[in-house]
Amino acid sequence: MFNEKELIQACKRGERSAQKQLYEKFAGKLYAVSLRYMKSKEEAADILQEAFIKIFGGLDSFRFDCPLELWLRRIVINTALTAIGRRKINYNLEEYEISFAEENLGLESLNYQVLLQMINNLPEGCKTVFNLFAIEGYKHHEIATMLGISEGTSKSQFSRARSILIEKIEIENSKLEDK
Repeated sequence: MFNEKELIQACKRGERSAQKQLYEKFAGKLYAVSLRYMKSKEEAADILQEAFIKIFGGLDSFRFDCPLELWLRRIVINTALTAIGRRKINYNLEEYEISFAEENLGLESLNYQVLLQMINNLPEGCKTVFNLFAIEGYKHHEIATMLGISEGTSKSQFSRARSILIEKIEIENSKLEDK
C-alpha cells in the first residue's frame, strides 16, 4: 500500500500494481462525477476509461500543488465536457430572471438516486451548468470559459435547471406526502 506520492511515482514508473491501486482507489468517485454529466451509464463508463487514459498519460504533469483527487476530478470533468462538446450542444440562449434566494426545497426527504435521476433528466445545457456550478463549485465566468458560452448564458442555464428541479422536487414531495 502506497501513500499518494509513492503511488504516483510508482505509476510514473509503469508499475501495474500501482496503476491498479490508483484506479481502484478513485474509479468509484470519478465514475459518479462522470455519471452526472453523461446521459447513460455506458457513456459515463466510456468517459471514465478515456479519463484514466489521460490520467496515466499525464501523471508527469501532476506537481502535488493540489490534492490528487481534485486533479483527477478535473480531468474527468474536462473529458466529459469535451464529449458533450462533440455532440454540439445547442444551448438555450433565453434569459431567465435569476433568483438566488435560499429556499427550503425538501431535499431531506428525497432519495439520492431520485435526485440524481432528476438532475440527469435536465436538458443537456442545464445539466452541465448545474453540475459545474452547484456540485463542482465553479463560478459562472469559469463555466462560460470552459463551455465557450457567455456568463449570462451560464447563469440562465443554472436558473432554468434550478427552476425545473424545484418543480420536480415539489412534485416528488407531494407524492411522498400522499403515501
